[in-house]
Amino acid sequence: MSSLGRGNVLARGFEGVVLAIDAVRANKTRASLTILGIAIGVMVVIAMASTITGIQRSVSDVVSRAGPTSFYVMRHYQTGIVFDDRDAAWRHRPRISRDEAELIRTLPGVADVNVSENASSSVSYRSTNLSSVNVSGMDSPWLKVGGGTLIEGRNFTPVDEAALSYVVVINDKAAELLLAGLDPIGKVLRIFGLPFTVVGVYQDPSGLFSQSSPRFIVPHTTFVKSADYDRGAMQIIVFPQPGVSQPEAMDQVTTALRIRRGLKPGDDNSFDLVSGDKLLEGFNSITSGFFLVMLALSSVGLMVGGVGVVAIMMISVTERTREIGVRKALGATHGEILFQFLVEAATLTLIGGICGLILGAIIAYAVNHFTPIPAAIPLWSVAAAMLASAVTGIFFGLYPANKAAGLDPVDALRYE
Repeated sequence: MSSLGRGNVLARGFEGVVLAIDAVRANKTRASLTILGIAIGVMVVIAMASTITGIQRSVSDVVSRAGPTSFYVMRHYQTGIVFDDRDAAWRHRPRISRDEAELIRTLPGVADVNVSENASSSVSYRSTNLSSVNVSGMDSPWLKVGGGTLIEGRNFTPVDEAALSYVVVINDKAAELLLAGLDPIGKVLRIFGLPFTVVGVYQDPSGLFSQSSPRFIVPHTTFVKSADYDRGAMQIIVFPQPGVSQPEAMDQVTTALRIRRGLKPGDDNSFDLVSGDKLLEGFNSITSGFFLVMLALSSVGLMVGGVGVVAIMMISVTERTREIGVRKALGATHGEILFQFLVEAATLTLIGGICGLILGAIIAYAVNHFTPIPAAIPLWSVAAAMLASAVTGIFFGLYPANKAAGLDPVDALRYE
């Protein structure tokens, strides 16, 4: 390449770009197929990368709402996809209990805990009925975790929890569906077949997990008494005291639970403690699988485009054989001819890459504006897509470019 000289490189590069555009005009069908293949590959990369990035940000927002030092106590924490774990050893673990949550609350390094469980139920107000909606049983600090904003009435209190009160806080979607045009505070809904009085209305935070569906939050104590649900899925969120680090609080919780469960030194924990960072790490391990699928799908498009590059460039070499012969007779080197044709091939695929980038951006815009997913295009995906487009052009253009560069000038000048 050094034999070309810097100015000559730019001139040859510009010439290659112009010739590539001429090739697109002269071979519209083949060029369209080439560009389409590359565009599909790049579009898949941009669309999936923007969607996954949006989901990752939403998950990160949810985890961060509970605070940087909070952590979860679970019966079992699992990452990845398991198709059949009916015989898994964790199923022999004791369930997380309400008494254990109260024990954790008394620890010196713990400021508060929040217990949560969920069930599906029909909820009705007079003749209006919603079937199979989510009802959550939580402790009163649940707004710390959910991040919602109370817009009417009040949250339930520790007094409501202790008294097993039949009170409920609903989101604005539930109010819209069940109590449209009415003041929701004080209305009595039937949940689990029992009367619950609405004491507050909240609005979910924006993002992927903002609830476009109705939600109902009741005191956990009342939930346990009223709901028919899977009792093995309780989670406890622990909020450490200010000044107490997460590892210190985790050690206190681990020691307390091991003593309560009678575990001996050397026994494994029969529960899992999971930090927000670990939750994000597990989520990222899942999304990395989607990235692999994305790469496989985009590779198909790039391969199709690459085959088109070979076809177009071989035609170009044939049509310009005499031109190549003249240039070689005037002193053009093997490297100069090779460089020019590689620039042409890379330009073709970059045109496809730009088209794919535009299509991917349109899809990301649509996902961001018409779905709850806050899609955002990461800059690395743009750079990776453009690089992949250029590399595809260079890789598949190498054979025709090398063939052009290897032509004998005498035979090329005789070519008709």
